[in-house]
Amino acid sequence: MKRKYIVSLIIVCACIAPMQLSAQTKYSLEDCKQMAVENNRTIKNSLLEIEAAKQIKKNAFTNYFPKVSATGMDIRFNNPLIEYNMPGGDLPVYDGNPANLPAATQFAYFPGISLSLLDKGTFGSITAVQPLFAGGRIITGNKLAQLGVHVNNSRFTLSKSEVLLGTEEQYWLIVSLNEKLKTLHMVEMLLDTVYKQADDAYRAGLINRNDVMKVSIKQSDMKMNRMKLENGIKLAMMAFSQYIGLPYDSAMVLPDTLVISQSPDEVYMDAGQALLHREEYKLLQNSVEAEKLQTRLKIGEYLPEAGVGVGAVYYDYAFSNNKGTSNTMVFASVKIPISDWWGASHTLKERKYKEQIAINNSQNNTELLLLQIQKTWTELNEAYKQIEVAHETMIQAEENLRINSDNYDNGIVNISDMLEAQAMLQQTKDELTDARSGYRIKFVTYLQVTGRY
Repeated sequence: MKRKYIVSLIIVCACIAPMQLSAQTKYSLEDCKQMAVENNRTIKNSLLEIEAAKQIKKNAFTNYFPKVSATGMDIRFNNPLIEYNMPGGDLPVYDGNPANLPAATQFAYFPGISLSLLDKGTFGSITAVQPLFAGGRIITGNKLAQLGVHVNNSRFTLSKSEVLLGTEEQYWLIVSLNEKLKTLHMVEMLLDTVYKQADDAYRAGLINRNDVMKVSIKQSDMKMNRMKLENGIKLAMMAFSQYIGLPYDSAMVLPDTLVISQSPDEVYMDAGQALLHREEYKLLQNSVEAEKLQTRLKIGEYLPEAGVGVGAVYYDYAFSNNKGTSNTMVFASVKIPISDWWGASHTLKERKYKEQIAINNSQNNTELLLLQIQKTWTELNEAYKQIEVAHETMIQAEENLRINSDNYDNGIVNISDMLEAQAMLQQTKDELTDARSGYRIKFVTYLQVTGRY
């Protein structure tokens, strides 16, 4: 019977290996990560945010150049602004001697005149002003815009990292569920062997019917567990397909295995050095810099502004026989916000407080990042040791099953001990699978918190 048990295990291994290779669509972990990055909407939005920040930067750069403006106006009045009426009559003829005007004997008839001026007009101007000094706001605004690009680049990197980590978590979950399905299939095969042995023994009158029923009940439990596990795998595959942007396909296969190829020591990085690679740390530094630049902008509002410019004007007020007049000009301007200085001291104190708040938040969150790195490193080592413990436990469970199988064949133990040994083996195999999948996730999580993923 012992030989029959060994042969059964060989049959189990042979049956587990070929898993309907035909009509399957295989996606490796790298394939899935690439599709997740390409299809994830959060990443797409992050890329759009980067492009928007670049446009803001280009817009800020235009403030270095002259501001050109044009104005045009055409006026029509209901009543002329200037109206003048002069009545007609006889006017004395002037002979060159003013003394003769009062006693003039010759007259000329004047018919009178009526004038209406400025009832319409046209005005146009164009100016170009080059800022010479604007309180440093142009330079500061450009620095803020550049900082905005850096911030959005960091956010994109974070979004990509989160998507990749989520892909790994779901991928290894499905792989571990498939491993558990293989273990379940092995246990089912063993139960089938035990059931045949028990049924033969019952028919030979060596055991009672109750022992056969115990095996049968255990087989029913395995069928129920199989159904739940297969449904769980299907739901996990559907969620994973949606996550990476693929339509669900029942023939989709994840071929990677839970083989552990690297130990924690191979990827260790000093926490202080790892901190410098964290995008979160860069964002904290950027937040402090942004507050300082905002303070500079506010200071610039209370400093004088100076600029020079050129311009041209055209005007036509519709005087009689006037065809319009044009002119050019050059000018310089200085603006000093004198009345704002009173409130400026309070505003600038407010800005300094906000700068200090940003510094305090940066320091606090930096400490939390260091703590997170240390915590993840500890969890990674624990996960690695759990694999060793789970593997040793599984070997012991295999040996326990072998001993119980021999004892059962020799009639030393009953069938309940045999079933318990099989259940223990299944449990230890599942625990080893969980330990390996947990380590894979902790492994990539450590790479992420050290800025390498």
